[in-house]
Order: sequence, then C-alpha cells, then structure tokens
Amino acid sequence: MSLPVKIAIAGAEGRMGKAVALALEGRADAAVAARFDRPGAEGGHLVSRDQALEIAEAVIDFTLPEASVQLAEAAARRGGPALVIGSTGFSDEQLVRLEEASKTIAIVRSGNYSLGVNMLMGLVRQAAAALPAEDWDIEVFEAHHKRKIDAPSGTALMLGEAAAEGRGVDLAKVADRGRDGVTGPRVEGAIGFSVVRGGGIIGEHSVIFAGESETLTLAHSAIDRGLFARGAIAAAVWVKAKPSGLYDMQDVLGFSRSDVS
Repeated sequence: MSLPVKIAIAGAEGRMGKAVALALEGRADAAVAARFDRPGAEGGHLVSRDQALEIAEAVIDFTLPEASVQLAEAAARRGGPALVIGSTGFSDEQLVRLEEASKTIAIVRSGNYSLGVNMLMGLVRQAAAALPAEDWDIEVFEAHHKRKIDAPSGTALMLGEAAAEGRGVDLAKVADRGRDGVTGPRVEGAIGFSVVRGGGIIGEHSVIFAGESETLTLAHSAIDRGLFARGAIAAAVWVKAKPSGLYDMQDVLGFSRSDVS
C-alpha cells in the first residue's frame, strides 16, 4: 500500500480549513502534514506558510484570491508542492498570475469540488445546446450564507460558462449580472444571474430554462460543507503525481466535454 499523501491546509482556522481537517481524519490515502493560516499566526498546531510548503506534497487552499495567488507564486518559486485551490472571486490579473505559476507546478482550481455540481455542469451544457435561445431564457440562481464576499458565486459562474459553451457563445458577452429599476425587456440570448445572501445557507444553485409555456429547472443543494472538503481531498490525491499545469474538477473526475455535449 502506498503512503498517504502529505497535505497542508491553508486557512486552517477558517470554516473550510476545519472541514478539510475533519474530512482527513481516518483516511488511508491522505493525511494532514501541516496547517497554516494568515502571516504571523504561528504556534500550537500552526506553522508558517514556507514551513508547510517544505513539508507537504499538496496544499488545499480555501482562502481569498490574493492569498491563493501568493501561495501559488511561493510554491512555484520552490518547484512545488501541488495546489488545490477553492477560493473564488479572482480578478483577470490574478488568474493570469495563477496561469503563470501553473507552468511550474500542478494546480487544480475549481469554483466547486462537489461531484453533484460537476455533473450538473454537464447537464446544463447539454440542455443549453438543445434548447434554442430564441425560445428559452436561461437564469442562474444561487444562494449562500451572509459571510460570502463574492457574487455571483464561483459555482454560478461555472454553470453560466457551461450554458454559454452549450450555446457556443462567450459568457462575457451575454451575461446579465444585475437588474435594478426600469431595465426594459429581457435581451434574447442573455444568461442571467440572481443572487441571495443570508443566514447560514451552505450553497444552493439552480439553472432555469424558461420557455413561454414550460420551465425546466436543474438544481443542486449542498447539505454538508464536508462534501466540498472531500472533493478537494480527492483532487489533492489526484494532482500530487500530475505534471505542471492548470486543471479543474472535471479533469479530476475524468469527465470530458465530449461526454456531456
């Protein structure tokens, strides 16, 4: 039997950091090798970021975009370890920096590590390809807890991208991410986004295909935050042995675009 993958947890004191640590308990294929949090938060069970990078074979990171980018750049400078990034809300400039780091190290970046959500993406892509824009409007709905700082969620944007891919269009050109006041009628072919923030909602996502006489809704509900942690651990075990490059959860699960389009 192979030795367990040595995993470091970034943002170890946060909600997802604690969920990852809990999900690693009792696993044979992966184990916590180090935990770190914001700079200066060391001592007890926490080490520095650089110490964690030296120890780990893979790092799981659910923090903030800039912290994730700096982590990727630090890992790239030393030639490893591999990274699994679940942070969302990256700017275009930050995405370029991640892409540059991935030329040296293996990075999995996903807006959602749920198996169900990744299956949902394929279904959305397929439905969008089959239902013409002149007859069917697409709206992506998402709801999260009140502490989430970015909107729409990374998962909602992934679902919007899947819908756009199904229709063969650029999401940036058809996305409608905000409505207020007298907006006029809906633009044909637009992919809309609706956002709710409140309470302790873990994650609700649905994609509505609205026709004149019928509505199709594809949806996913997160019941336990641990499902994201388990998916990230699976990604860490998978990416540890991969060559440098930028991967996503579709790669980890072995899904190909041709299987669902």
